[in-house]
Amino acid sequence: MISALIALVIGVFVVVAAKFIRQKSIVDVPTQKIFSAPVQIDRTDFPISQHEWMIAVFTSATCHACADMLAKAQVVASKNVAVVEIEYSDKKELHRKYNIEAVPTVVVSDIRGVVHKSFLGPVSATDLWAGIASVRDQQ
Repeated sequence: MISALIALVIGVFVVVAAKFIRQKSIVDVPTQKIFSAPVQIDRTDFPISQHEWMIAVFTSATCHACADMLAKAQVVASKNVAVVEIEYSDKKELHRKYNIEAVPTVVVSDIRGVVHKSFLGPVSATDLWAGIASVRDQQ
């Protein structure tokens, strides 16, 4: 009877010790980075600042999806809509200023530099054009 009681006490001790050790060894999952687009831009930072709307496409020469996004954006260029590419190796200072950490990033801004729509990563031409049209139609 005493041996069973000693075995039970040892068993409980082992279980408690194992749980304590396991809790100490669990590592929290690292926080994942959340990319975001700017909500305001200074239109004077860009060579085409006189148009009513500007679509800024932040790209990188090493990004294969960026050229596709730029081509999709250029389709909507008009006398009221300017499309400008901000390629990383040519305009590093603008990527830093607007905290662009992922490309392609597309921002649609009005004449005051207020960003009305943004796209992070590649999107379909239909989604891009519909998003731009919805912003322009609101005005």
